[in-house]
Amino acid sequence: MRGIISSTDLDINRLSEKLQNYPGLVGRDIVKSITTGKTYIWNDGVVDVLTGSELKSEKKYKVAAFDFGIKHNILRLLCSYGCNVKVVPADTSAKQILAQKPDGVFLSNGPGDPAPLSYAIETVKNLLGKVPIFGICLGHQLLGLALGGQTYKLKFGHRGANHPVKNLLTGAVEITCQNHGFCVDVDSLKGKDVELTHINLNDGTSEGIRSEKLSAFSVQYHPEASPGPHDSSYLFKQFIDLMR
Repeated sequence: MRGIISSTDLDINRLSEKLQNYPGLVGRDIVKSITTGKTYIWNDGVVDVLTGSELKSEKKYKVAAFDFGIKHNILRLLCSYGCNVKVVPADTSAKQILAQKPDGVFLSNGPGDPAPLSYAIETVKNLLGKVPIFGICLGHQLLGLALGGQTYKLKFGHRGANHPVKNLLTGAVEITCQNHGFCVDVDSLKGKDVELTHINLNDGTSEGIRSEKLSAFSVQYHPEASPGPHDSSYLFKQFIDLMR
């Protein structure tokens, strides 16, 4: 259901017209309007709230992080886990990425429908099997599309905290933060050498996939959420292990 809120324009007819003219999310590329305009280096790690000092480890791994609407705490965690992070625009090609000789590629979160991001999907396809890949949220959906799957719009998007997700590899239930309206169709990935790793216990939708053969994995929820539960922080170490 669409809605509109205004504290300036109080004319009901004008507001109604604006609402009716809203194009919606399906089929729109919103990422191109919010991604970074240039490549930049990120150096800041996570800060311990008790001591005020930055949590650091030796930076051994070069990571190219696609900015589809990336959250700063993802970048902080990558740095704190030992990564030299270079953030790149959403339309950066696979050739440009591979020329940097990264140890791994990160696909970030971002807004809207992943399906119209044909340039990003093609880039991920061309990176698969050549460098380890880790995706979160929109990055998870783009990985699913690059692996040959499909996505769809949820009737009820997943927003906020305390969403229970089951890790099918360990049997553990993780309490997660989420913010998405689209989902990877698990059935569309059958027969494509892709494993479902996590499911949402509220509605049974996909929350994580991996391709061991191609050294790629992703999750739909936000393991970096701050403030938020830390149940899923192991995923960053998993990415480090994959690069190692």
